[in-house]
Amino acid sequence: MKMFTRKLKNIVDDIRTVGSGNDLDKLGKIYRTDKIGQHFYTQHYSSHFDRFKSEKINLLEIGVGGYDNPYKGGKSLRMWKKYFPLGNIFSIDIYDKSPHQEDRIKIFKGSQVDEEFLNEVIKEIGDVDIIIDDGSHINEHVITSFELLFPKLKDGGIYVIEDTQTSYWKEYGGDSENLNNPKILTNYFKNLTDGLNHKEFTLPDYIPSYYDKKITSMHFYHNLIIIYKGNNDEKSNILSE
Repeated sequence: MKMFTRKLKNIVDDIRTVGSGNDLDKLGKIYRTDKIGQHFYTQHYSSHFDRFKSEKINLLEIGVGGYDNPYKGGKSLRMWKKYFPLGNIFSIDIYDKSPHQEDRIKIFKGSQVDEEFLNEVIKEIGDVDIIIDDGSHINEHVITSFELLFPKLKDGGIYVIEDTQTSYWKEYGGDSENLNNPKILTNYFKNLTDGLNHKEFTLPDYIPSYYDKKITSMHFYHNLIIIYKGNNDEKSNILSE
């Protein structure tokens, strides 16, 4: 009965989206995702993801939502499916969320910090254009997932970290007292921004890190970080090699 009710609600939602496929704010409201209203993410996603709109992309979202209830969650997955009409939408969750699977939506059960599991997921998906971390929001998990998955993101792709407010919440490994704490996720990502300018470093023996060479831009918003991947190889206009 629960499955039937959910499928019926999905059909009604899909009907309501007719004519709104290009408006991510409207889609977010129709599918009742917290990426709009409770948060303010869709306005930023609209500008950053627009270039993928008509492409056959692979999008991976960490976290389905709804905690351990197999029938709850999946709202943003269906929003992405509608917004990217040619895209394949994938997700991972530590709970069984298979009831949310449908055409162009596939869900894997496992942890966002399990390297072997993530390798198998990427192997099955292939090239990934967009990765969105909406998982546990535990600082250590967010950093570990980034270090495991960013290298597997396609050049030209985008990596997103949502709900970065947990950087300041002790129960998630955050810290509001020492804002220079190197273990909180906002500091981890802020420390990567210098690498955007590594060609300007005046250290003769400096060896650029992987992130120095592969992060081309970083965008910080309220509770949201968006990172572009590519070849950060612009030459300095002053310093010689």
